Amino acid sequence: MLSRRGLLATAALLPLAGRPARANTPKVSVGSLPFGTVSWEAAVIKARGLDAANGFTLDVVKLAGNDAARIAFQGGQVDTIVGDLLWAARLGNEGRAMRFFPYSTTEGSLMVPGASPIASLKDLKGKRLGVAGGPLDKNWLLLKAQARDTAGLDLENDATVAFGAPPLLALKLEQGELDAGLLYWTYCARLEPKGFRRVIGSDDIMRAFGATGSMALIGYLFDGETLDAKPEAVAGFTRASKAAKEMLATDDSAWDVVRPLMAADDAATFETLKRDFLAGIPRRPLAVERSDGERLYGVLAKLGGERLVGAGTTLPPKLYYDGTTNG
Repeated sequence: MLSRRGLLATAALLPLAGRPARANTPKVSVGSLPFGTVSWEAAVIKARGLDAANGFTLDVVKLAGNDAARIAFQGGQVDTIVGDLLWAARLGNEGRAMRFFPYSTTEGSLMVPGASPIASLKDLKGKRLGVAGGPLDKNWLLLKAQARDTAGLDLENDATVAFGAPPLLALKLEQGELDAGLLYWTYCARLEPKGFRRVIGSDDIMRAFGATGSMALIGYLFDGETLDAKPEAVAGFTRASKAAKEMLATDDSAWDVVRPLMAADDAATFETLKRDFLAGIPRRPLAVERSDGERLYGVLAKLGGERLVGAGTTLPPKLYYDGTTNG
């Protein structure tokens, strides 16, 4: 059953939800990765008619991976993708009119087998550590800095580090070929029902470096041309995104269209993925997000340098988008 909060959040949309989109309704195309959570939210938007209710038609474009998503976005093949705050800031500082709408605060974690002796970062000394992404991955940079500051460890030299794709690293962790893995949240959620546990999460590390709460480092990205061409449709898309998340948080039946997309083979995996997705719903004012974003940007700029953030020294002034036609 819907809670009072869920009813209030969606009541204004429901009278319109069943209406078919008009022929001249603008389209908003969103890039979706295989098994990515964007497809979960999109499925709810379509099933509940939240696109038509908000004045646009949602078009989901399936893309092969992160590189394909970035290429499609930069080339104008899709209107929006879920992308990284740092990448959006870099494009903005290079002159592109980028906007960032927070999507999720859920990030990765350092995972170990349940019986592992690793209880804190200092226990990583001499261990085999898998890291999703590459040497400039933001979670890796923050973990390295945290290990240096709290445990006096230089993980690049004090541990055996292997970079790789998340599915491969998760498999190696399960097979015992790695002692620990810094993985993206969906892989962490799939490992947890198998007896693996979290040592530290990216959220904990971000707070250690000054974040005042759970902040979104990934969000929907839009460029100036899209906003100029269809401002009402983009604003409607962000309203639909919020409404879909609220439905998922308050109405269990909303998960009926999502469950087939989750590749969750058992109830425990489904519940863990659901829990972590809902925990990541952004709820803070944009001014607070911006303040924390500036703080973390400064930390990561020092850790990763120009190779990570480009020539910019701060976030672009109008990077955060508030979901309005003039925001």
